[in-house]
Amino acid sequence: MALPVFLLQHPELGVVASFFSIAIAFTALVPDRFPTLTTLYSILTLAGELGVASIGMAFLMITGEFNLSVGSVYALVPMGVALMANSGVDLLLASIFMLALAFALGVLTGYITVRTGIPSFITSLGMMMFLRGVLLAVTGGFPVRLEVAHWLTDVLNGPIGTEGLRTSAIWLVLLTVLYAVVLDYTPYGNWTYAVGASAATARELGVRVQRVKLVNFGLSSLMAGLAGLMAFSRFKVVDPTLGQGLELDTITSAVLGGCLLTGGYGSIAGTFLGALLVAMTRVGLVLAKAPAYWYSAFIGVILIVATVINTFIVKKFVTAG
Repeated sequence: MALPVFLLQHPELGVVASFFSIAIAFTALVPDRFPTLTTLYSILTLAGELGVASIGMAFLMITGEFNLSVGSVYALVPMGVALMANSGVDLLLASIFMLALAFALGVLTGYITVRTGIPSFITSLGMMMFLRGVLLAVTGGFPVRLEVAHWLTDVLNGPIGTEGLRTSAIWLVLLTVLYAVVLDYTPYGNWTYAVGASAATARELGVRVQRVKLVNFGLSSLMAGLAGLMAFSRFKVVDPTLGQGLELDTITSAVLGGCLLTGGYGSIAGTFLGALLVAMTRVGLVLAKAPAYWYSAFIGVILIVATVINTFIVKKFVTAG
């Protein structure tokens, strides 16, 4: 039983195998364009923005909840920052305010969920639709461009050198390490796992279940907002439709990293690798000149397969143990 136990302790190993398999496949399909530094940096740039949002989603999923509003928050935060900065508010202050608002919106979604017992799928779906509607109403459906220069955009997602690497990749690594340490080596991480495994048991052990869920809802929105700021810092323009579909990409990244849809299990390192895999798939399909709809189909297959494998491993070996 040594191997099954090892696999349970390291859910990220599955995505490592998938990552290299898909990388080999794209190398064979596009040998002159895929295995290059330019492609690698493109993958890291996309993964930087997606991965930051996925880390927050993974933390929440481990508690057994979802936040489908992350895509709307991903657009809301930079849109608010752009409008405020263009009106004369310092970009840093505007960013802090909007990130605090993102956290509060996540907590609000969590509060409605835990107080009413309505599934988070429904409450966060409602929040997603509400926020997207607000964005479209405020902007009239038109994009907003940042009209002022500020050092913060270079810090969040500025270029490093001339080859295409950006600071978002560094932020992703730093935040992955931070959240992995919190999840695996602090009492709060233990509470997060405990709540997802069995909220009733965790409550009996003295864990403040509702508080843990509220904080993790807030973190999921906060990280989505930060990721949106990173994307905004790269393009200096934000569209009210930005982030549509992000909720599915973040869930896929988390599931690839070992998170169960039922909670209680997952890995931040695995989620990091899952985001890399999703980003690599998008870039690889573009290089292979595949139609855009193949991306959704490919990611859908990956999500189903990863969910089946994760569920099988946990049920078989945890139950057997």
